[in-house]
Amino acid sequence: MVDFFDLVIFLLPIYVANSIPVLLGGGTPLDLGLIMSDKRRLFGNGKTIRGFVAGVLGGTVVGGLITNFYLLPFFLNAQEQFVACFLLSIGTMTGDAVGSFIKRRFGFDAGKPFVLDTFLFVVVALIFVFPLARLSLYDPFNVIFFLVITLVLHPLTNAIANKLGLKKVPW
Repeated sequence: MVDFFDLVIFLLPIYVANSIPVLLGGGTPLDLGLIMSDKRRLFGNGKTIRGFVAGVLGGTVVGGLITNFYLLPFFLNAQEQFVACFLLSIGTMTGDAVGSFIKRRFGFDAGKPFVLDTFLFVVVALIFVFPLARLSLYDPFNVIFFLVITLVLHPLTNAIANKLGLKKVPW
């Protein structure tokens, strides 16, 4: 069984990547205004190039800092862990964009709550890091832990960001 501390540390690049766009995003939309055949935007104005890049860089930097001080048991060495942190970060941002894409296809407007917003970014991050991580990471207990903690923390941090005026909506 993996240590609870290791699981939380593993999640840090994911949560940083997912949070940074709230602070540093904005600017040119990731979809460049592309409208799909369903007459809806590919992602919407909430997903921006600057936010995507900032999320990837932020999660990777935090992962790099962690790697300098602590080697997680899911990786063979520091270099592998650092690459994994990059993959987790880009997977997080990709999962967030995929969630927006799906949300638009179902007719949900930007800024409206949608269940995929809560956990898809974690699922895609786990898929992206799969080639590097030891199988112990994918123990059912660990995956359930990742999803449950995300179902609690994601709405909580969004509500806090809303109260601080960083987000327009509390979800």
